[in-house]
Amino acid sequence: MELRIRPSSRAGWTMSAFGVLAAGMGVVGLAAPDALIAAMGFAEAPAAGRADGDHTLTFLTASSMAALNMGVYYVFAAAADWTAFFRWTVPFRLLTCTVFTLAVLGDRAPTGFVGVGLWEGAGALATAVALRADRRRAAGESRTAAVPA
Repeated sequence: MELRIRPSSRAGWTMSAFGVLAAGMGVVGLAAPDALIAAMGFAEAPAAGRADGDHTLTFLTASSMAALNMGVYYVFAAAADWTAFFRWTVPFRLLTCTVFTLAVLGDRAPTGFVGVGLWEGAGALATAVALRADRRRAAGESRTAAVPA
């Protein structure tokens, strides 16, 4: 099986871009967790350090590792042009957008966290639009190929 490096479809490009960004954010969270905390709008740890029982960094390590893994999966799926996977991600990324946005609206997360939800939602919509464009292009090519010369 040959693994291409570059995606061959519009939807693949959206997945690859999302994957690279997710993996990058995962690396930032692992290497510089306080930078990621600040970027998302969460309060930084006080100068005296974190309180006993504060597992923020543990949770951030787990989330960052998941983002890194997910990003790599997305890049590999894009390289393999795994269209079914692309379709599966759209509703779940929209669900993530909804849950994260509701967390902000419900005061469970700071306002800056809405950016994470919007990033997920925008990425899902971009992938959905690209999947539709890819389908239309493939349908046009198959009609053109079916017409005798």
